[in-house]
Amino acid sequence: MSVYAALWRILPGPVWFRVILVLAILAGVIFVLFTWVFPWVDGIVNPIDVTVEQ
Repeated sequence: MSVYAALWRILPGPVWFRVILVLAILAGVIFVLFTWVFPWVDGIVNPIDVTVEQ
């Protein structure tokens, strides 16, 4: 059993509502990643020199 199948089974409502709900959850996860997680990781992982010499 995959995680996605288990998530799909526990979501309430008809198929169209499940699709909307999954898209809303995905949008929320992406929002949290770009707002808090990625800036936090950028502060921790700070490369010294990121330019490529020609």
